[in-house]
Amino acid sequence: MRIATTIFLTDETVTPVRLARALEQRGFAGLWLPEHTHIPADRRTPYAAGGDLPAEYTRTLDPFVALAQAAAVTETLALGTGITLVAQHDPIVLAKQIATLDHVSGGRFTLGVGFGWNVEEAADHGVEWSTRRELVLDRMRLMRALWAPEPTPYEGEHARVSASFAHPKPGGGSPRVLVGGGAGPGLFAHVTEYADGWLPIGGGGLGTSLPVLRRAWADAGRDPATLQVVPYAVRPSPGKLAHFAEQGVTEVVLQLPPGTEAEILRVLDDYAQYL
Repeated sequence: MRIATTIFLTDETVTPVRLARALEQRGFAGLWLPEHTHIPADRRTPYAAGGDLPAEYTRTLDPFVALAQAAAVTETLALGTGITLVAQHDPIVLAKQIATLDHVSGGRFTLGVGFGWNVEEAADHGVEWSTRRELVLDRMRLMRALWAPEPTPYEGEHARVSASFAHPKPGGGSPRVLVGGGAGPGLFAHVTEYADGWLPIGGGGLGTSLPVLRRAWADAGRDPATLQVVPYAVRPSPGKLAHFAEQGVTEVVLQLPPGTEAEILRVLDDYAQYL
C-alpha cells in the first residue's frame, strides 16, 4: 500500500522543503496539503469536528506555492491538494496553476476537489452557498476545456471561456482528480462526472459506501478497474490499514500534526512501520 501524508503547513510548522525531503528520504509516497484562504473572525459556521477551530486553520500556507517548493527539492514524491476549494478560485487562473505545477513536477500532481464547510469564507469569495456544488461542476468543466489538446470553448451557467490557447497542458490531458467529502449521491455524481476517484475523509464506512460508489461508477459507463479510492487524513493503525486493503484500497494519506521539524520527524519514524 502506498503511504502518503497530509499536514496543515503554516508559518509556525516544519517548512515544505524540509518536510518534502524527509518524506522522500524515508520512502513515503506523497505530500498532500489543505487549503483555506482565510478564516473570517466573525465565523458562525461550526467546526465540523466539534469544539474550537484549531489554530492552524487560520495560518495555512498556500498549497500551490508550498507544493511547488516541495516539487523543486524532490524527484519522486507525489504531490496533492486535500482539498482545493475550487469555488473560491477564478477557474482560468486555477487551470493555469494546476497545469504549471503538474508540468514542473513531471506529472506528480493530484488535484483534490472539495466544496468547503466554512460559509463565511466562501461568502467573501462571492460564493452563493446553496449553489456552490453546481459552481464547482461548471468550473471543473471549464478547466478541462482549457486543458484540451485544441482550443475548446465552454459555456455554462456559472462559468464560461472562449476557445483559447492555454499552455502548459497537464500530463495525460489532466492531472489525477479525486473528489473529497462524505458519501452520498450528490458527491458520487461529481466523482463519476469528472474525477478519477474519491477521497473519503478519515476512511470510515467504506464497507457500506464503496459498493454504492462502484455501482454509480459502472452506471456512468466508467471502467470499474479505473476507480481510485484514497482514504484521506487517516489516523493509522494496523487494523485500519488492513481493513482498507480488504476493500481494495492501495493508497492512503495519513494525517501529520501541525508541528515543528523535530516533532514531525518523530511521527514519521512512527509511521514508518506502515511502509
